Amino acid sequence: MVDNLVNIHNTLQENLRKSLHRELFNEINWADRLIGIKGFRGVGKTTFLLDLVREMYPNDKTCLYVNLNNFYFTKRKIYSFTDEFYKTGGKVLILDQIHKYPEWSSELRACYDDFPELKIVFSCSPVLRVIEGNDDLKDIAKIYHLEGLSFREYLNYQANLNFRRYSLEDILTNHVTIAQEITQEIKPLAYFNEYLKTGYYPYFLGNKGYYGETLLKHINLALEIDITYLNQIELKYLPKLRKLLQIISSQVPFTPNVSKISADVQTSRATIMNYLRYLKNARLINMLFSNGDEDQIKKPELVFLQNTNLIYALDPTNVNNRNLRMTYFYNQVGYQHQLKNSEKADFFVDHQYHFSVGGKYTVPVDPESYAGADMIEIGEGNIIPLWLFGFLY
Repeated sequence: MVDNLVNIHNTLQENLRKSLHRELFNEINWADRLIGIKGFRGVGKTTFLLDLVREMYPNDKTCLYVNLNNFYFTKRKIYSFTDEFYKTGGKVLILDQIHKYPEWSSELRACYDDFPELKIVFSCSPVLRVIEGNDDLKDIAKIYHLEGLSFREYLNYQANLNFRRYSLEDILTNHVTIAQEITQEIKPLAYFNEYLKTGYYPYFLGNKGYYGETLLKHINLALEIDITYLNQIELKYLPKLRKLLQIISSQVPFTPNVSKISADVQTSRATIMNYLRYLKNARLINMLFSNGDEDQIKKPELVFLQNTNLIYALDPTNVNNRNLRMTYFYNQVGYQHQLKNSEKADFFVDHQYHFSVGGKYTVPVDPESYAGADMIEIGEGNIIPLWLFGFLY
């Protein structure tokens, strides 16, 4: 059976189609021995792992990719398999969908302790608590999140270009020069609306015509399996979770009235607060809190869907410029920066920068603030093109 897994590994490498190079690849410290890649269903975790093999371990028999969906692991433990792999010269073991295996945490710890020359890279659901409250792995596992495509990654693939990422400080101080250099090569706004609708997840690489249906399928699987199963919620409560997501998607961005929502969903206020946290951890929503207020018992100031593609999939009737612009800004900036509610603008970023987000006539609220303005190619002063925030990763 081990030979069969090796054959699967080889076949996947031989038939791997052209894929997108993800910025996360450059951010991971590959010298670490236990690396976890979290991500929403369909975001590209499997492709990311196979690209890792292709780029770093081509034709290397000491590296093996294994998908734990394989029924082989219903009868054999990860530890036993890893022991055999290690003793026969294995050095890098890549375990896809670790959350499908019941005793993943303790066995990963045992492998880490007993096989000191082995590197393990694994993927899992964003809901899985790998470090939080997990004594087995909290001190040894390095966890990264594979988000959907940034606007920059999308442009690079669609136009066969190689734009680099910029830091927020780069954009704030040099956005005019950066935008001029980019727009000399491409018209970003010609791609922007399509990205907002069908560009965040890599489904468009296959059959773009089924993009919405594919996304809805993964949303439902996230609700039915990732959230309910991994949080040990009984399936009889699934309709309430679905109802909550429907209410959110029809109103975002909005300030939640938790008492009214709990009445509509017919559950307690405390349960609604837990459900909101589960949806956030599953990468389905984002929550904006007041400065210093984020905890489990206080309601958020605003709730958004996690990305603009979800707006089109869950409630196309709520597609409007404000919703798209605010959601896009939160999604692209919030990946690597802390966003809070601003008392004078729309967002307060990293406890330092106030941002107003809107159309092409949007201006900062004062000389010390910034504006993210849609439908402009090049900004001026503290007015920055909204699309340019998609170059942060």
